[in-house]
Amino acid sequence: MRYADPALVDQLASAYVLGTMSARARRRFERLQRERADVQLAVAQWEQRLGLLGQSVAPVRPSPRVWAAIEARTRPQSRARGRARWGLPVGLGLGGVVAGAAVSVALLMSAPSLLFTPDRVAMRAGQKLPQSYVGLLTDAQGNGKLLASSLRHGRTLTVKAIGPIDAPAQGRLVLWAVPAGGAPFVLGDVPLKGSATSPLPDTSERLLSNVGKLMVTVETAASPTAPSGPPLYTGNCAKLW
Repeated sequence: MRYADPALVDQLASAYVLGTMSARARRRFERLQRERADVQLAVAQWEQRLGLLGQSVAPVRPSPRVWAAIEARTRPQSRARGRARWGLPVGLGLGGVVAGAAVSVALLMSAPSLLFTPDRVAMRAGQKLPQSYVGLLTDAQGNGKLLASSLRHGRTLTVKAIGPIDAPAQGRLVLWAVPAGGAPFVLGDVPLKGSATSPLPDTSERLLSNVGKLMVTVETAASPTAPSGPPLYTGNCAKLW
């Protein structure tokens, strides 16, 4: 495979996050992910997109039939036990899985925004990605650590940890924007894991249009006005349009 193709990387990242890869392909892709910052970025983007599913769909308690079907598919030796436990033929359980898959496909076709963010829906419709500012920050060894993103005219910034982040002995991690020829200014705090959203004092367009670099430092002051130490992570601030 030619892993230099961005479309292929995006396709593999989506399959990895969705869990549709075979075990062998998954291990190969995880090795690639450890070595490539662009692959880490693609995975982080898909995790963020698919994470909206949990926020958009109300939780539903599966019926015993669903668990019996899962057990029958994943543990063939327990099929007889599954039939005795639930009093259902295996074929009936699998029929429920097939029906559920059909409903899922219909749902995605009629309401793709439940699973995909607006940018992915736009891509499926042949449109472009929404105009955004995006930054990938790495450590001194080039390992991907953080993904920062904000819509061009948005007033919030999302920062997602995509690699192990060590907690400082004192203080907290702060993300700075470094404009060309200007003094750095604070964008928000950095999460040690998961993602965090910070409000911006103005639109991203006005704040970041002249920003080419991002960096993270350790700060102890409640409201720092300038970096107090060397950067731990750095990266470029890119415009996606």
